[in-house]
Amino acid sequence: MRKISIFGATGSIGQSTIDLIRRAPEAYDVVALSGGHNVAQLARDAIELNAEIAITAHEARLPELRAALAGSNVEAAAGAQALVEAASRPADWIMSAIVGAAGLAPGLKALEQGTTLALANKESLVCAGQLLIRTAAQHGARILPVDSEHSAVFQALVGEQIEDVERIIITASGGAFRDWPLADLKTATLAQASSHPNWDMGQRITIDSASMFNKALEVIETREFFGVSPEQIEVLVHPQSLVHALVGFCDGALMSHLGAPDMRHAIGYALHWPHRKELPVERLNLAAVGQLEFRAPDLQRYPALRLAQDVMARGGLSGAAFNGAKERALDHFIAGRIGFLDMATITEQVLEALEAQPGLIDASMTLENVTQVDDLARQAADQVVTQRTG
Repeated sequence: MRKISIFGATGSIGQSTIDLIRRAPEAYDVVALSGGHNVAQLARDAIELNAEIAITAHEARLPELRAALAGSNVEAAAGAQALVEAASRPADWIMSAIVGAAGLAPGLKALEQGTTLALANKESLVCAGQLLIRTAAQHGARILPVDSEHSAVFQALVGEQIEDVERIIITASGGAFRDWPLADLKTATLAQASSHPNWDMGQRITIDSASMFNKALEVIETREFFGVSPEQIEVLVHPQSLVHALVGFCDGALMSHLGAPDMRHAIGYALHWPHRKELPVERLNLAAVGQLEFRAPDLQRYPALRLAQDVMARGGLSGAAFNGAKERALDHFIAGRIGFLDMATITEQVLEALEAQPGLIDASMTLENVTQVDDLARQAADQVVTQRTG
């Protein structure tokens, strides 16, 4: 049996992972499950899968989690330190699906154990890609991509040399507002931004898809994971979400990866790697699809993509500043304090402010420095919002 842990078990990625585990429970020994506020779901899954420990990220929810686990053999814990401790428990494969920068510390701790880390937490690579890759190399660990786009690139590169890659094209659905008149985005509501046309995801990532911040993170992640230059990374809007990525080679060939918009494909590939196993996903009928549409993204509609290019050009800890500012701006949008378009404006203002502080962005990439820049970015975003709203 393979020992596995799932961090972010109550989110969409975590639940899809559990769905696959549930289909072959005899093959897996579940060590740890973590979640956020949905402690009832966390407890149900932990009991069903006979996990060693269940962790909620929120310490105030620990009594509720303990009560839900009463009578079972599952240990209960809460808080950031408990997540790191759980990540240090021996496991063969760990899913990192915690949303946001909070997934970085547990992911690093897992890599220090020499395990295989299935990485759905794109913010880790954006904030500290060099640190993660260096840690994996030092401890003989492996990072497998779980984002559908990066899994697609990873699969397209099987048997190929990265030196032969000319370009990597990742696709974007365009989100909820891809066909809206540009002028209407100023009045876009939270409910409208929270509805995705193709994917069934959590609220935060759905809003990030509408603003294309999600794709901006993935552009940076592509550079960090595959080691290509920013100039080699392209984004295409593909409304059907069937082609997840394409890899262009020096001979002009394009290798594409197609599949139904179902995260169990990328999760299953990482779970069973280096082998393929049957997955309960839809088989595409291309004759029924008829045609595939692609178009270049409008940078006026999606300024986040321009900011991603700026971050890659700046380097250093600018990824941590970008992500921290973006996450906090999203908090303020969800809370109704700012408009949809304000998220990009605030993020850009924070980047400019932090980059102006001598030595901050150029500091060495350690967990402590990444955490400091992340905290400063969030504080700066709060200050900008306060100034704007009075």
